[in-house]
Amino acid sequence: MAITNKDTKVVTGKVRLSYCNLFQPRAVEDGQEAKYSCTILVPKSDKVTIQKIKAAIEAAKQAGTTVFGGKIPPNLKIPIHDGDGEKPNGGEYGEECKGHYVINASSKQKPGIVDKNLNEIIDSTEVYSGCYARVSINFYAFNKSGNKGIACGLNNVQKLADGDYLGGRSRPEDDFDPIYDDEDDGLLD
Repeated sequence: MAITNKDTKVVTGKVRLSYCNLFQPRAVEDGQEAKYSCTILVPKSDKVTIQKIKAAIEAAKQAGTTVFGGKIPPNLKIPIHDGDGEKPNGGEYGEECKGHYVINASSKQKPGIVDKNLNEIIDSTEVYSGCYARVSINFYAFNKSGNKGIACGLNNVQKLADGDYLGGRSRPEDDFDPIYDDEDDGLLD
């Protein structure tokens, strides 16, 4: 049976977003191609999404045998990591990753971004690191410069709810009380 996009595509349950670059592409390092991207934090309690991701990664491995030269390499890089463990390149994940699986997803094309009623979101401040969403992702094989593995492509994002900003940022409406014209006397004295 041939592996299709349906086998390697996953629409997550409720996840938290981090390192959001959804409205403007960004290059990770100088000289690299700029891409749209985000880090997806999947709660370990979401067994359904985790099972779908594992199955899609396995399908991408099978579909990628030609990319890998006819067989699946034993030390294949995969895009899902334990947020309670160490990062693949060393160091530890931040506190927001505890109790989650961490997936980095990217795309050369801008993802579609909608709210829970499927209305397009065009304001870049609406989808940020810390908000909750569902994400459509696709897994695929790569073999580039001796690195072989499975990568995660970013398709679309559906914002579900606001959350605390990651990185310490806050919303202005959380920092300030409204000041009405008759109350501003002496404010700057």
